[in-house]
Amino acid sequence: MLMVGNLFVFMSFQMLIPTLPPYIKSIGASGLEIGLVTTLFSVGAVLSRPFIGYMLEYRTRKPLVLIGAIALLAITVIYPLSQIVVIFLLFRFVHGLAWGWSTTVNGTAAVDVVPKSRLGEGMGYYGLSVTLGMIVAPSLGIYLFQITTFTNLIYISGILGVIAIFLLGIVHYQTPEVVKNTKREELKFSYLGSLVEKSSWFPAFITIMVTFGYGSIVTFIVIFGEERGIDQIFLFYLFNAIMASLSRPISGKWFDQRGPKGLVLFCTFITFIGMWVLSFAHSSLLIAISGVLFGIGFGSLIPTLQSWTLSQTPDHRRGVANGMFFSSIDLGIGLSGLVFGVLAQYVETGTLFQISSLFLLLAMGVTVVEGKRRKVLRHQTTS
Repeated sequence: MLMVGNLFVFMSFQMLIPTLPPYIKSIGASGLEIGLVTTLFSVGAVLSRPFIGYMLEYRTRKPLVLIGAIALLAITVIYPLSQIVVIFLLFRFVHGLAWGWSTTVNGTAAVDVVPKSRLGEGMGYYGLSVTLGMIVAPSLGIYLFQITTFTNLIYISGILGVIAIFLLGIVHYQTPEVVKNTKREELKFSYLGSLVEKSSWFPAFITIMVTFGYGSIVTFIVIFGEERGIDQIFLFYLFNAIMASLSRPISGKWFDQRGPKGLVLFCTFITFIGMWVLSFAHSSLLIAISGVLFGIGFGSLIPTLQSWTLSQTPDHRRGVANGMFFSSIDLGIGLSGLVFGVLAQYVETGTLFQISSLFLLLAMGVTVVEGKRRKVLRHQTTS
């Protein structure tokens, strides 16, 4: 039930992601302001997560989950109230604050109900609600954006948000005993301490790099389709969703049996190939093929990195680690929107995808180097 409720949260939110840049462009936004649609949202999400991560160390889950879902719904329905770019960007920042709250709480609530021995598989299934929301909803959003008004798109997003609140309201949550027995007075709030969990910083760092590479697609894929004259750009998301669903159970078991590093390298490489196929696309066929590759690669990569992050974290710090993980996603995508929003004024969008793909190679290189470094340290320790 938590998975389904979270799916509707992501559906409600993610269907707006590819449609907001062309919408704000239609009301007079510049290339930099289009990039800020993603960046300001991400900044808001990153700023809010340390506070909710701190609260998750001593608060039960259900009230926090419902507050996040209600806040997301409230902000979504006010978007059509402004045709002014600056006000619209302010709404995005506030939306980011609520998104940071909701994703951190929902993810932590999921970890609480998954046995630690099956963390990769369990979070893989939960992550399917995240990935399907990230993949199916943009396709739906693009379709609706093409056939109806932006206001109607917001109404449909709001309906999905209402369904999410209902489903999340009937979930039976499990709060760890160590959290139940902790009083607020016993904890000292540190913004940095609630922003970063030192025991699991490395997979979060890799997450920043891979999402920085992926962020150019989030911001510019609809505009890319318009430039290339491809009407069926939704096929990218459709095939992405199908392959992510099929590959997720396999990747989850791989994680539990063999660990994360080989899986991360494989998924990142497949995503890299998918970005290059997309950059050369002038037809629906190549759009679909790139979607298949992204479904196999990126569709499994994000839950693998989340499971890796959480597997190295003490139980009472799950909220902080989960917040750090999602902040890494938002930071990577947000910085990407800003950097490539400026760069988009000088290069063609396909070239933009090729440049951003280099950060996936960088993530692979860093993973290999860190793996070798830790092997050396373990050898020296045992010696």
